Amino acid sequence: MLFRLVRPAIFAFDPETGHRLALRALAALPSRAPAPAGPLAVEVAGLAFPNPVGVAAGFDKDAEVPDVLLGLGFGFTEVGSITPIPQAGNPKPRLFRLVEDGAVINRMGFNNGGAEAALARLRARAGRPGIVGVNIGANKDSADRIADYAVMARLVSTHAGYLCVNVSSPNTPGLRALQDEGALTALIEAVIAARDEAVPTAPPPVFLKVAPDLEPADIDAIARIAIERKLGALVVSNTTITRPALRSAHAGETGGLSGAPLRALATQRLRDFRKATGGALPLVGVGGIATAGHAWERIRAGASLVQLYSAMVYEGPGLGARIVRGLEALMRRDGFASIAEAVGSE
Repeated sequence: MLFRLVRPAIFAFDPETGHRLALRALAALPSRAPAPAGPLAVEVAGLAFPNPVGVAAGFDKDAEVPDVLLGLGFGFTEVGSITPIPQAGNPKPRLFRLVEDGAVINRMGFNNGGAEAALARLRARAGRPGIVGVNIGANKDSADRIADYAVMARLVSTHAGYLCVNVSSPNTPGLRALQDEGALTALIEAVIAARDEAVPTAPPPVFLKVAPDLEPADIDAIARIAIERKLGALVVSNTTITRPALRSAHAGETGGLSGAPLRALATQRLRDFRKATGGALPLVGVGGIATAGHAWERIRAGASLVQLYSAMVYEGPGLGARIVRGLEALMRRDGFASIAEAVGSE
């Protein structure tokens, strides 16, 4: 209700300024304990999630408000993408609300304050409860992007609930080429080696975030590599460079499209990865989730966890708790005793 009152004021600013104001408002909220484990509790990659609803990377790029988000009822949150060296990202404007479509287009370009600044914040929350994943990326002008990911894994593994390797942003030229079989194998091996060097005992699991714009052969190769390298999960999916029919005046902007128009594609891609992995690897469903019904569809299609971002632009950060309540009702309605039992049940 509070967000609905202040949303017109936030929307009076350009989207990037509005987002900064929203983060400042969240940072000013009193601290609250994270969500307790409830009927939606689920274990993924050895981690105990109190519920399956999380915040996707991109909302809290620099790890400024992870504990506030956990206190709002999310089962986990993912900060980043974070790169070794601070970078400004692409020229502005680079973030666009497509209000008529319930969508967002961004071409941010991994703008963030760099590893050291984020690491200082992650160290400061050491010992606090709640799962905070860290989404890692490479600097745009890096001569060796795989080395950048290894550096990030070595730096943040001690303070990450899990690592998420982001090779699927469309806004860093050439980055998606790291999803090719040979490059991806080398990348994952480098990240795992760096992680194990930093945390030899009980290291955080490694998740991989993939694009929705993949061919069937790419899906099969990524699934095989992820299983062979014992990744913790696949995050399906990032934004799309495709353009379905859109009504907004910003429809022609370049960048990654997220929100409602991505829902069908992201859901299908999740089903594709469920089939390709044979259910042998947990999946995280992302893209166009705005209601409990959307989240439930993604879970029954094969997702053990789901993440939100674009819908929060329009509905506010209280959306996570509303979806959690709705999921509890849907799980009871359909006769499932747990989220794990419902995963892939469609």
